[in-house]
Amino acid sequence: MAGQAVLYEAVNVSKSYGSVEALIDVNVQLHAGEVLGLVGDNGAGKSTLVKVLSGVHPPDSGKLFLEGRERRWSSPHDALAEGIETLYQDTGLAPHLTIGANVFLGRELLRPGLLGRLGFMAQREMERAALHELAQVGVEVKGSRKTVSDLSGGQRQAVAIGRAVAWARKVLLLDEPTNHLGARQALEVLNVIRAARDRGLGVIFISHTLPHVLQICDRIVVLRLGRVVRDASTSEFDAESLLGTITGLLEKSP
Repeated sequence: MAGQAVLYEAVNVSKSYGSVEALIDVNVQLHAGEVLGLVGDNGAGKSTLVKVLSGVHPPDSGKLFLEGRERRWSSPHDALAEGIETLYQDTGLAPHLTIGANVFLGRELLRPGLLGRLGFMAQREMERAALHELAQVGVEVKGSRKTVSDLSGGQRQAVAIGRAVAWARKVLLLDEPTNHLGARQALEVLNVIRAARDRGLGVIFISHTLPHVLQICDRIVVLRLGRVVRDASTSEFDAESLLGTITGLLEKSP
């Protein structure tokens, strides 16, 4: 993404939990309209970095910059307010609620006038708006009044990402969004991520499924034991070299 301004940046970020150094002087840059792959073995620091970027945990040292301005998140709500949406492995959907209600969960629209002041929600408006927003990112559902429990695993994940894309204004953080999905279901999710990139969002994509990383990402950052060991264009990797970089075996080969 040469020549493009940096959207979100971590500079010399470190984070420890007791004696465990989860992140050590990590530097990561994310550009608008880019999908950045964040990969590494278990314990590499990927989820910790996402928690720092999303405001769950403050860094012990280092700085965060959003659109060139230093930011200090006191909670995830601060990051949300600035247009940073995060989706963890658990989609956070309420299975007994409709798709439309899930898209507006926590952001419900109230009916105008007295009914709204009494707490009555604008159900039809939310259902119509939910269908429109999901369609914008390629999530097609027959009716937003379907409950989430009626959907397949891939459809649920696509709706969860579609909801995040609909509300994200700048950055989307995805932690293992294709985990435990079949090939066809994963393809649905990857297509939604492409749509998010096309809308100009900066996307950080964490996954252990390396073919998905190579397929969807523009650039890849490899973490190992809390440190960035490689940051390069996806075109510089294939499956073998990416795995070797993650494990460190590539560096030890003759």
